[in-house]
Amino acid sequence: MQPIVERARAKINLTLRVLGRRPDGYHLLESLIAFADVGDDVTFLPGEPASVSMSGPYVGALTGPNLIDTTLERLATTDPTLRLGSVEVAKSLPIAAGIGGGSADAAAVLRAVRRLNPESHIDWRAIAASLGADVPVCLADRTSFVWGVGEHIEPATGLPRLDAVLVCPLAAAPLEKTRSVFRQLAAPAASGSHAPQALPQFVDARALVDYMRSVGNDLSVPAREVLPSSALAETALAASPDCIYVSLSGAGPTTFGIFADALHAHAAAEHLRRQHPDWWIVSTTLGD
Repeated sequence: MQPIVERARAKINLTLRVLGRRPDGYHLLESLIAFADVGDDVTFLPGEPASVSMSGPYVGALTGPNLIDTTLERLATTDPTLRLGSVEVAKSLPIAAGIGGGSADAAAVLRAVRRLNPESHIDWRAIAASLGADVPVCLADRTSFVWGVGEHIEPATGLPRLDAVLVCPLAAAPLEKTRSVFRQLAAPAASGSHAPQALPQFVDARALVDYMRSVGNDLSVPAREVLPSSALAETALAASPDCIYVSLSGAGPTTFGIFADALHAHAAAEHLRRQHPDWWIVSTTLGD
């Protein structure tokens, strides 16, 4: 049987509001999420013994249990009749960077297994939610408005695409540091979430950027304290000519800058690489 190849695209939080903290420790969020045209390549080999192999410049930073192993185990437990296989990941995204790389990889495996088992009645979104807050939107793999703890997803259709530069100082943020970013915010107690107001219509990319600027990312300020490298990346991007907006993705340390067009984004990325050769810097497009 032929391999199934899925692209695990980088997830970018265009906006992020933290509305409160539940008694179980999870935070209630609202976030407009888009995906970049850069990501990991996930190859699923049907019928092979279940295993995971990874290659690429960032695999040395991987620690702890692999989410893809957990995904394969969860699927086998949920439905022992599923046709499964082995997974090979060509890792192009940095680790623990706030762009959902591990979640996107797990979601790519779910999509591959779903393609291999079209007759299955598995609740794929429920499986995704059991694996992590970002996995359901990565499973959808399209621009979406997300709320709750990531379980509520509304496709955001017709949004303008954005030309952007992504910058990660390659100082991987351990899980404890990510938790510290949330703790610094001191979010109020909350017990439940309600559907947010509908997104406005955006006539062009500038209108979308104006909306992003008005909402922002609630984690930006605490991230600067916990992850100083994210502040350095933000400053470097903001100093780039023709950069019209800068913000943080997730809890960082990846920062993104929006540019008027792809030519200016590419030029800014080239300039930043010369200044910071040890950083991960890519020009990309955000959106469907």
